[in-house]
Parts: sequence; structure tokens; C-alpha cells
Amino acid sequence: MNASVRLSMSSLRAHKRRFAGTFLAVFLGVAFLAGTLVMGDTLRANFDTMFGDATSGTDAVVRSADAITTPGESQGVRQPVSTSLAKTITQVPGVAAAAPSIQGAGQLVGANGEAIGGKGPPTLAGNWITDPKLNPYRLAEGRTPTATGEVVVNRGAAAKGHLKIGDTTTLRTPDPVKVRIVGLATFAGEDGMAQVTFTGMTQSDAEKYLTAKPGEASSISVRAGPGISQRQLVDRLTPVLPKGVEAITGQQSAQENTDMVASQFLTIFTTFLLVFSGIALLVATFSIHNTFAIVIAQRTRENALLRALGASRRQVTAATVTEASVVAVTASAAGLAGGIGIAAGLQALFPAIGFPFPNGDLVIHTLSLTLPLLVGTIVCLASALMPAVRAGRTAPLAALRETAVDESGASRTRAVIGTTLAALALAVTLTGVLVSPSLLLAGLGALLALIAFVVLGPVASSTAVRVLGVPLDRLRGITGGLARRNALRNPRRTAATASALMIGVAVVSLFTVFGASLKATMDQTVSRSFAGDVAVSTPSFGAGGSGLSPQLAGAIAKLPEVDTAVGLGRGVAEVNGKGRALTVTDPTALARTFDLGKVQGSLTTLGTDGIAITRTEANRQHLTTGSKAQLTFTDGKKKTFTVRAVYGQSELAGDYVITRAAWAPHRTQDSDTLVAVSFKDGVSTAKGKAAVAKVADHYGAPQVQTRHEYAQSSAGGIDMMLTLVYALLALAVLIALLGIANTLTLAIHERTRELGLLRAVGQTRPQLRAMIRWESVLVAAFGTVGGLALGAFLGWVLVKASDGASDSTFAFSIPPQQLLLVALVGLTAGALAGLRPARRAAHLDLLRAIATE
Repeated sequence: MNASVRLSMSSLRAHKRRFAGTFLAVFLGVAFLAGTLVMGDTLRANFDTMFGDATSGTDAVVRSADAITTPGESQGVRQPVSTSLAKTITQVPGVAAAAPSIQGAGQLVGANGEAIGGKGPPTLAGNWITDPKLNPYRLAEGRTPTATGEVVVNRGAAAKGHLKIGDTTTLRTPDPVKVRIVGLATFAGEDGMAQVTFTGMTQSDAEKYLTAKPGEASSISVRAGPGISQRQLVDRLTPVLPKGVEAITGQQSAQENTDMVASQFLTIFTTFLLVFSGIALLVATFSIHNTFAIVIAQRTRENALLRALGASRRQVTAATVTEASVVAVTASAAGLAGGIGIAAGLQALFPAIGFPFPNGDLVIHTLSLTLPLLVGTIVCLASALMPAVRAGRTAPLAALRETAVDESGASRTRAVIGTTLAALALAVTLTGVLVSPSLLLAGLGALLALIAFVVLGPVASSTAVRVLGVPLDRLRGITGGLARRNALRNPRRTAATASALMIGVAVVSLFTVFGASLKATMDQTVSRSFAGDVAVSTPSFGAGGSGLSPQLAGAIAKLPEVDTAVGLGRGVAEVNGKGRALTVTDPTALARTFDLGKVQGSLTTLGTDGIAITRTEANRQHLTTGSKAQLTFTDGKKKTFTVRAVYGQSELAGDYVITRAAWAPHRTQDSDTLVAVSFKDGVSTAKGKAAVAKVADHYGAPQVQTRHEYAQSSAGGIDMMLTLVYALLALAVLIALLGIANTLTLAIHERTRELGLLRAVGQTRPQLRAMIRWESVLVAAFGTVGGLALGAFLGWVLVKASDGASDSTFAFSIPPQQLLLVALVGLTAGALAGLRPARRAAHLDLLRAIATE
């Protein structure tokens, strides 16, 4: 074994360049993985510290015990508590102070008239708590609000909106409120709580604009006296609290806030990055395998001589595995260091691009150190295992003959196995998509399809390269013909090299097709469901935004140009014990502006005790017209409703509809998410839209859009998602290109004598460079075309599986322009990957090349 190690070390020292591409592929994959893990650890720890510091003076929080949680939401809606409870709490022994905390949605308008935030994180408003130890915000400049209309805003929101102390602006609550900024605040030493915006007002203003009625608060913050622990304080508070109200420790409240951020953002964000780390490492696997396969093929005679001199199969295999181990460990260690650097860079970069995460030192857990090292090492060793075994099987007699061109790629066994896998993948996929909709079966079929593509790659490469290379014979003559023949001479190598790029292109194509399908689905939904002429909405994603004033629909309806204007509000209640989102609206106007499909019963007779539901929910809840359903609202009150209508479509109208009169006794902060407007006959869209916009300006200037514009803006988040996807997938494509360049470089070393002979018989250096570059383009073309086909298929599978697994109808769409751009990028990348190998080949010494064995 010592001899094998010495042989491996000698080989590595002598052929450092051979493994440069492999080292870089492992390095990039491990660095991305390590950076993701370290960044996740750091963000979680920093958020934990931030919430802990901000609420360090709050020893207990008194709140409603029950929360109503709707599907898809981790945080429930709680019943408010009475502000008078604070006086009762202050009389409990051991309580130093207690203050009501009122929180709701409030979106500031910047100096340029544009709303601040609203694209993900919440935009909050609340009362400014005068006790500095109970207030998570600290006054940094100015003074606290003391009069009606005065507010304190967090410094980050003020900077983003170009606002300063003394400025007057609008706060959407959602009713527009004129406010004057009298102070700027920080949160745990930061300009804000990440991207969350906060506006603090007087308690009377907060009760007026953020609650259904005065005397209500979201919770009560409590501070303990000297020597009283948080647990002791909670134990003392619990007996005096009314039924349905609970007390939790300040630490528990801070932990819930951290968990909320972790579940709603950090977990999704880091999982998203980990998926792309896996893709990058999968792409790297092909590049690593190809490198070792080529190196072993080039050393066939060398390994045969070792066998002839007495080396055993185990020793030859061990020598190759040792080389792979050295590359794996050094590249993984370097990647780990690079990943820590990436995490530090991202921590500094995110605030600059609008993600002001909390500051703090890097936090590196043991798992974040060991996992990337293990993954990088295992991936590299697993990729080199088959070439190492093949090296050990080299016969001693191979030292006496030239090695033949590899024909194994086109073997009948490979073709049979690949075809069988492809047929199985198609059967499983179609079953999971069309016969019995199942995301699990569809995912399994997609995985089998990927494996089938990889197995069939060497079989298909010969035909594909011949077809793709036909134009080269006509355009580039002999040079193009030689490039095509070089790509054909080793089908397995060509396929393995192209497979790395194929996976990267396939994932890009998958997300491109899925994104286009989501846009088409949104357009289809609006076109099918929304029969109005214009829509009034606020551009918000996630928890951001304050919604629209419920008074806006009524004001628009009074315009002479308008036939119908209906606002869609949102409520939350338990329907027969299950949390559900309610659409609060005028059902009669809703039926005139939206296509609800076939309606059973009557929407005009809901009144204050009637409810309308979709047919899907009716079947799920075993309800029909005339059935009784018990609704439990967030204020704790229960009421029996009668199902008076069952309708067909629910995309924009929601699954449950009640009237505003039925919702009014139980509402909290009331707002609409959308106002749909239909014009009278003869009123042009332009004229009607201008009239609606003039009224909307008095209600915070929300967007007024045509149906098409509304569909496009509703899908705006998809473009943001695709931009991030493309940026992350650039790493996978980069690794694939490094694999192509590395393969060509090693192939040039293998064909040194051949290249020398070509130069000797008259081939010029430009012709030689062109030949290598076109070979690279052909390999990239094979990978790109295969990736486009696989990505489009997987995109179709994902769309159809999502369609079958949900109540909404998904539309499948292939965007030709975007996919053409992906193809051009793939081909251009192939040409770039061939530049360095081509330049190196052109600079080979003619006589030395001819004399090479």
C-alpha cells in the first residue's frame, strides 16, 4: 500500500494540471454548500440575538390563548385583549410595569409618492410604548409621539422612503391617514427588524385606526420587579387572567418570533439554496467522473506496465483511489474555507441590495463544517470509483499494443437498459400525472427520466453529433468535419461531458417552463374569473402591504362611468372546527363582476347568517344548500350559518363568501385586497380607468389596472423568482463548462501526436483552434438540446402534477423566446469553454508533438 501511495503522489505532482478542473468543480460545489449552511446558522443566531435583545425588558406577554390558523399559514390570528387588563396586571405583586401593545398593518408612503415595502416582510403600525424597557424599538432621533397624527418610524423605512423628521406623509391603515414624523427609531441597534417597516403612533390613534373598536390591544407587555424571574411572573399572572387569556414568558415570545422568521423565510430560503447546491454537486459528479475516466484511459499502458512488473489489481486500484482522495480532501477543505468566505461576503452584500439582515459574527456549527467536507469527499470518491476499478482491471498485455477507440458507449446492453428505463419513466410519470394524480409518482418518474437520459447519452451521442454537425461540414469544410469526427470518436466521453451541461440546462428550462406556465395560469384565471374592466390593487407579496380601504369600492361605485364596483375583503374563522379564509364582500355585486361558474342556490340572500362556498369545499365538508355550518370567529364568538349558495369557481373569489354585515361584528382591522370595477356600456377603458384613478388617489393612490395589466402584475413575483433561479444555476452551468474545458484539455494531451501530424500536413494554427472550438460547441450543443428536451418534459410533469394535486387549473405554456435564449447561452458557453484548450493546442511544439508516444 505504501508503494501505491508513493506512486499516487508522484503521479499527482507530475500531472497537476490534469486534476485542476476536478479540484475546481469540487471546490465550487462544496463552497456553495458550506456557504449556504454557514449563512443559515448565522442568520438564525443573529435573528435570535436581535429578538432577544429587543425584548430583553419584556418578562411576560399576555395574549389570547387561542389562534385560528388557515391552511398555508404558520402564524394564526388571535383575539384581541382588553387594554384595561393592563391596570389589573400592574396590581399583581411582582409586576413593575405593564403596557398594551397594539399592532396592525400600516404602510408608509415615501416622499416620491410610492409605498415603502410591501414586497414580502410585513409593514407594521402600532402604538408607541412609552416604557423604554417594554418597547422593542429605541428612539434614536427626535421625540415620541404625543399628539394625534404624530408618529415615530424606524430609521430604515425613513431612509428607503427619503423621509426625515418634520416631514408629513400618508400612512395607509388601509384608510389613508396624514401623519407627521417626529422621531426615528431603531430595533435592537439596527435600522429595522430586517425589511419590516414600523410606524409608532399614540395609543388613541392606534386604537382608532388599527382596531375594530377602542379598548382593544393585540397583547399586554409586562415587566417584572427586582428578583422576580420570568417563570415566577407568569405563574403569578395566570390566576388573575380572564378565561381565554394566557401569559407566556418573554423568552418564549422572542423564540416564537425567531421561529416565525425561520419557518416563513429562513427555512425556505436555505432549503432553496441547498437544492441548488445539490444540483451543482450533481453536475460536478459528471465532470469529476469524466476527468478520472480520461486520465485512466490515457494511463492504460502505464497501468499495464505496472501490472506486468508485478503490481496487483488492488494496488493499481488503490493508487487511483488515493489520487482521488487527495484531490477530494484538499478541494473539499478549500471549498469549506471558500464557503465561509462566501457566507461572510453575502452577509455584507445583502444589506447593500435591500436585505438588511441583522448584523453579527459568523456562526458555524459543527454540522456546517463536517457535512460539506463529507459530501465533497464522497462525491469525488464515488465519481472516481468506476474509473479506479477499470484501472485495476487493465491487462498486462495492454502495454504491448495501442489502445483502441472506446466503442462501449454504443453497446447494445446500454441501449436496452436505457430504453427500458425510459419506458418505465414514461409509464410512472403518466400514471402520476394523468391516471392517478400524485406528486410522488410524478417526481419518481422525473428521476427515472433523468437516469434514462444519462444512460442513453453515449448511445444517442453518435446520432446527435452527426445531425448537429451537418452544418459544420458545409460552413467550415475540413475543419468542421474534423471537429465532428473528434466528438464522435468516444461516445461515452462526449455524453459524460455533455451530461453535466445537460442537467444545468434542464433545470434552467424546467423553471423557465414552469414560470411561463404560472404566468399563463394567472392570465387564464383572470380572463376566466374576472369579468370586470379594471382592477384596483396594491402591489404586495407575502405579509407586506396594508390592503385597500373598504370605503374605496363605494366611492368608485358612485362614478357616472361605473356600473359595478365590488371590494373583496379577507376574514378568518373556523368553519366546523377548521381554520378557513373568508372572502368578505357584496355577493350580488360579486356575481355581476366575477364568473363564479354554475351557482346552486342564491347569492343574493346570504344576509347576516348565510354563507356561500365552492363546490369543492362543499364536497370536502359534506355540505349542500340548506346545510348548517358553525363559524367560530377570532373574537371567540360562535354563530351558526346556513349554506345558501354553492358556486363552481374559486380562483379569485375564494372558497367561502360572507357579507360585510355578517363580518362587521367580528372584524379587526378591516381592509380589501382587490376592488373589481365594471364600466357602463359605451364607456371606454381609458376614460373609465382615468376616472377610477382620480378617486383612488384620495385613498392612498393604489394601482388601477386593466385585466391584462392586473394579471401581469399578479405574476410579478414569478420574474423575481426566476431571476434568483438563473443566478444560482449559473454556478451549475459554470461547473459544466469547466468540465468541458477540462475534458478538451485532457483530450488534447491524449491527441498530441495526432495534432502535430495535422500541423505537419498543412493545418494552420487558426484552423486547429477552430477545430477544437467547434468540437466544444458540438458537445455543448448535444448537452443543450438534451437539456432543453428534458427540462421541457419535466416542466410539463411539474405543471400537470400541480394541476392534479390542487383545486386550481394550471395552464401549460412553453416560452419559445426564453428557451431560444437558453439554447444560445448554452452554445455560447460551449464556444467559450473551448477557447483555452484551443489556444493551448495551437501552441504545441510541432516536432515535439510528432515525437510524442
